[in-house]
Amino acid sequence: MSAARIPLFPLEIVLFPGTPLPPHIFEPRYKLMIGRCLETQAEFGVILARTEGIAPVGCTAEIIKVVKKYEDGRMDILTIGRNAFRVQEVFNDQAYLEADVEYLDEETNLPRTETQQHLLELYQRCHALIYGQAPQPPEVSGECSVAFRVASELPLDLDWKQELLEIRGEAERQSRLLKRLDQWLPRLAHMERRRAKAGWNGHGVR
Repeated sequence: MSAARIPLFPLEIVLFPGTPLPPHIFEPRYKLMIGRCLETQAEFGVILARTEGIAPVGCTAEIIKVVKKYEDGRMDILTIGRNAFRVQEVFNDQAYLEADVEYLDEETNLPRTETQQHLLELYQRCHALIYGQAPQPPEVSGECSVAFRVASELPLDLDWKQELLEIRGEAERQSRLLKRLDQWLPRLAHMERRRAKAGWNGHGVR
């Protein structure tokens, strides 16, 4: 594990390593922060903002490109999640928060093939029920987390996504996510049946 001091961007989202994030930057303090990150080619930390404060673990974001700049300094940027970190100490001597963070190592335990296959099958079914179409299959390689890719595409509870981010092994992440989707799928199917039934009138047409 290594340590560093990085700027923080608290948001009501959970960013996972390897997943994209396209934020719109409009607050003066974050326009300043992103400007400095662009000048120094530095990453910043995205961390879940809660009522009681920020979460203990976040993920760094690398700025891939500036999609659009506005005359008033606002900008649309594209970033991608890189490394999970744990906050050690927060500082507010800048216009935006900074923190000393400890980067978290990933465990090397590999998921079972049948677990991953079952997870991807449930993901396809849940995605189809929620969005009305099958998803693009997530990339499966040793360099990316299938669990993170799947969870980033589904409207799961933020606190639950935060728990997933804090798990440092892909085998445990996939096992936890598999159980979650296995419990979720019957409820999604029930809601879809109710919607379909409500869409029919007494003459048997929509």
